Amino acid sequence: MAKGFADTDSLCRELLADIRKKIFRPVYLLMGEEPFYPDMVCDAIIRNALDESERDFNQSIYYGADVNADTVITAARRYPVFAERQLVVVKEAQMMKSLEELSLYCAKPLDSTVLVICMHGASADKRKSLYKSVSKTGVVVESAAVRDYEVARWISAYYAGKGLQIAPDAAALLGEYAGTDLSKIAVETDKLMKNLPEGTVRVEIGDIEKNVGISRQYSIFELTRELSFRNSAKALRIASYIGASPKFAMPMAVSALFTHFYRILKYEALLMASPRPGNDRKAKVLNVNPYFFSEYDRAVVNYPLKKCMSVIALLKEYDYKGKGGDVGEATPEELLTELVVKILN
Repeated sequence: MAKGFADTDSLCRELLADIRKKIFRPVYLLMGEEPFYPDMVCDAIIRNALDESERDFNQSIYYGADVNADTVITAARRYPVFAERQLVVVKEAQMMKSLEELSLYCAKPLDSTVLVICMHGASADKRKSLYKSVSKTGVVVESAAVRDYEVARWISAYYAGKGLQIAPDAAALLGEYAGTDLSKIAVETDKLMKNLPEGTVRVEIGDIEKNVGISRQYSIFELTRELSFRNSAKALRIASYIGASPKFAMPMAVSALFTHFYRILKYEALLMASPRPGNDRKAKVLNVNPYFFSEYDRAVVNYPLKKCMSVIALLKEYDYKGKGGDVGEATPEELLTELVVKILN
């Protein structure tokens, strides 16, 4: 990952501001594992580059599997008809067998053409000519996948960009529901904003529960919390409920639990080196909002180093079982409940 999501988000905000002002670059290379930002910029260019009356003669949209470089270059070298510019878009550009040949045009693009090369879930080779040419004459948006532990922070930044604050536990719950699918988060946010009372400036966890349709009472987010505090009865009740859900996937649950206990382990290492670390150091190691510090302060007491290592070993075992390895006739609900019992014991 060359740049973090904060850099990508900042770049895209600048580009979108220019696009709305009708300021365009001659070439855009939009790429990366996470399609949210490339698709967002591509859609904005299509909406704003031309007026409706100009599109018939000046807009060409191709798909990589159905087009070659010669066709795209020929289109890009045409001049606009009764318009200031023309737009040429290649979607799913990673499917083009001759994709690298577009570098011939990108090295010397026309000012009157806006060429958009949009790769979905893939990236151009930075060692080759296409990437190097666009880097010099246009703009590259590289959108790396947001990791599980970064999702809540991304949600907070995304809401801030819309003029809203979101409570840390609300961001964590929304992140659990949507995973790392940024487009899904954006869609749910749009629905949520339509239902918020006028003048709302802060989104609370109750807003997420009401409008997104997920209950914190029975979520992995709440399960990790109850495990941190060793609230056995609640943890087992949540595990049974989650495991019985038709949408439940054991590997995803294990991944969330691993992230949680790995944070506890890192926090213990920090406390061994510095018994009274400041909040800045805590935040850097835990990579969570300070709102959750008290939970981790309790978790390191309940899961000292040896116990925490045992839990991580358990999680590796149940990751294997959750993927079909050596489980016999155990149901997903039984597997998760069994895992939680062993963690608590």
